[in-house]
Amino acid sequence: MIDAVILRRQVEAQGICSFELAAADGTALPPFEPGAHIDVHLDGGLVRQYSLCPLPEFAGRYLIGVLREPGSRGGSVAMHALQAGDGLRIGAPRNHFPLAAGARRSLLFAGGIGITPLLAMAEHLAVRGQVFTLHYCVRSSAHMAFGDRIRDGAIGRNARLHVDDGDAAQKLDLDQALGQPEPATHLYVCGPAGFMDWVLAGARALGWPEAQLHKEYFAAPASADAPEGAFELRLARSGRTLQVPVGMRVIDVLADAGIDVPVSCEQGVCGTCLTRVIDGIPDHRDVFLTEEERSRNDCFTPCCSRALSPQLVVDL
Repeated sequence: MIDAVILRRQVEAQGICSFELAAADGTALPPFEPGAHIDVHLDGGLVRQYSLCPLPEFAGRYLIGVLREPGSRGGSVAMHALQAGDGLRIGAPRNHFPLAAGARRSLLFAGGIGITPLLAMAEHLAVRGQVFTLHYCVRSSAHMAFGDRIRDGAIGRNARLHVDDGDAAQKLDLDQALGQPEPATHLYVCGPAGFMDWVLAGARALGWPEAQLHKEYFAAPASADAPEGAFELRLARSGRTLQVPVGMRVIDVLADAGIDVPVSCEQGVCGTCLTRVIDGIPDHRDVFLTEEERSRNDCFTPCCSRALSPQLVVDL
């Protein structure tokens, strides 16, 4: 945990503010790679993840962008209430959304606030002279965060800005932007779940291999209620067996039994609570694991996932 202070708060677009953070003791904040995020600890025990997108001259400091969600569970409202000079606690950077090593070309698709990790990626690629295109889609010009930074900076010539309420010529033609899959060409997408699913479905329809598709959700996509049954959770290390009833999360059953599993997003997005499965078949309801990782059935996210088998044996 790091004690940080807000050096600057700035409105970047309608509903979006950026926060420049520094260590409270004046030391440099830990370095990170593009795509990384930090946990921000807020009042009331709230923990939220925000991607890092500082400019190169921000060495030792962080910049995050926060959308004030209309249906906020409290995190974005709490962030938008903070001002320059306020202190808060953050975690060290973690990266579940890294750039692929050895890529010859990168396609970056950002929707709304999803620009934050992809902005850091684009600027990293530009500095290194690597081939990439950034497509940034927003509802209107008023909702475009970091627009001047994109247009006027090193990535301007590689950026394509798409506004929903703009003329047809500038709107994103997904098939054309994607093109046919090629070896060592990688796609990265971040933004609202509907936007991400559209981009990924378009890529898969064109034959893009899953290994070349990279995604990061900020929240688990809404879905129809999945069937939910009770099951047994056997803890291999202690030999205890717990009952997980209908309507109760595994993480809550564990907490009631005095078993502490680290948890952060509670939506199956961040992977903090990932737990090894020894036997049984998980009912994966997260957006953190890839389809290949899910098919192995050797881990699951107890914050949201359940079991398809009558019993799930886990490494706890």
